Amino acid sequence: MRRLAALALLLVASLPLAAAELILELPGVSRLWSSAELLAHPQLRSLSIPNDPAYRHAMTYRALPLAALLDGVRPDDHLQAVALDGFVAELPAAPLLRETGARAWLAVEDPATPWPTLSGRKASAGPFYLVWSDSEAGDIGPEQWPYQIARIRRLAPLAERFPALLPAADADAAVRTGFALFQKHCLTCHRLNGQGDAQFGPDLNLPYNPTEYFQEAFLRRYIRDPQGLRQWPQGRMPGFPMEVLAEDELDRLLAYLRHMAGRKVELR
Repeated sequence: MRRLAALALLLVASLPLAAAELILELPGVSRLWSSAELLAHPQLRSLSIPNDPAYRHAMTYRALPLAALLDGVRPDDHLQAVALDGFVAELPAAPLLRETGARAWLAVEDPATPWPTLSGRKASAGPFYLVWSDSEAGDIGPEQWPYQIARIRRLAPLAERFPALLPAADADAAVRTGFALFQKHCLTCHRLNGQGDAQFGPDLNLPYNPTEYFQEAFLRRYIRDPQGLRQWPQGRMPGFPMEVLAEDELDRLLAYLRHMAGRKVELR
């Protein structure tokens, strides 16, 4: 019986992955694309990424320009990519629609030839992964490379959806810039004041803001290298090195967090 059970497990493990589906919710239309349909798309091509941020080495994908799927989307629209694990990428539409410079592509995992598993994970970056060619030409950060995507949708701008994220009207320029950096680097995993769509990391203002329980020097170290300061096997927060978040940008991000520590809201 044990031999039969082991054989059955081997047979299951050898089966190809099931076809996946991507939901697009765009102006005036919702569409479901299967991985088979996307792999047959006329604009699909082989795309090499020299330094893939998810795999941390060179990867080659079958991918198509994301703009080819964004019918009706305008450059001033706001899109959101939702991953299977609760990661949420807030994405201005303009960079996604560009055809030159840093260009957005949807990499599609073929169920017959799955991608490698991610380090420390049991799954790959599939079934769908937003990757960028010439990313250095567009100041594209790692949070703009969402993987395991299940849904892409157009939404109202963040300021309209989540007013409790906003700094005070008279906040200085450093705080306002910090808010923009928070949207880019932090809101993909965290909420603040109970607002945001991510289901991945803890709220960064309730019950306490990290600027309230970390000494600033340690908070800076934690943001740069979370596992270097506090090792935790389940910890999945990435580090933000200087090439991703410059020192003056970190100053502004912390200015926003300190500012928001004085703007807590009560959850109902």
